[in-house]
Amino acid sequence: MAPDIEAVAEQVFVALADPTRRAILAALAADGPATVGDLAGRLPITRQAIAKHLAVMTDAGLVTPEPGERRRVRYRLRSAPVQLAQQFLAALAHQWDDRLEALQRHLNGS
Repeated sequence: MAPDIEAVAEQVFVALADPTRRAILAALAADGPATVGDLAGRLPITRQAIAKHLAVMTDAGLVTPEPGERRRVRYRLRSAPVQLAQQFLAALAHQWDDRLEALQRHLNGS
């Protein structure tokens, strides 16, 4: 596995480990791009907390800030980091499948 895929996957997993960030991502997935104020109106957390969570998700590449009207920033989902994390997990699963098949062959005396 390429180290950059592993690094992206790690950032995605760290970002998705927090239930509040998952709720923010779910809101963006359901309703499209939104500002911090929009998200604060939909979720039971403060604007400041949402901004901090969005910063973590921006660093992980899960969302991208887009300048909007009147200096309001809208956040849009990005699927590329999640796809890389899925590739990372698929590669791990493949490695485990190979090892488990080898163990099965060994146990069966083949």
